[in-house]
Amino acid sequence: MKQLDNGMAWELVDLLGRATGTVTQAAPNEFTIHPEGHALTTMAGMKRGPHTSLDAALAEIEKHTRGVCRRDPGKDRV
Repeated sequence: MKQLDNGMAWELVDLLGRATGTVTQAAPNEFTIHPEGHALTTMAGMKRGPHTSLDAALAEIEKHTRGVCRRDPGKDRV
């Protein structure tokens, strides 16, 4: 996952480098998951938000997909 240029969104990418959606920050403590592509099926039924932090949104993705969802080290400012 890497932070996008606007600083209020993070791109979700799977281990094969495919885009799977974004997490956006609408306000402090308000993060929402926006799946796309093949992740629409994988993340169906998941609580998309709002989540109180970026880490909480990532934990929801991990819980629902039973996978690992981590930030790129040194790539974001949250």
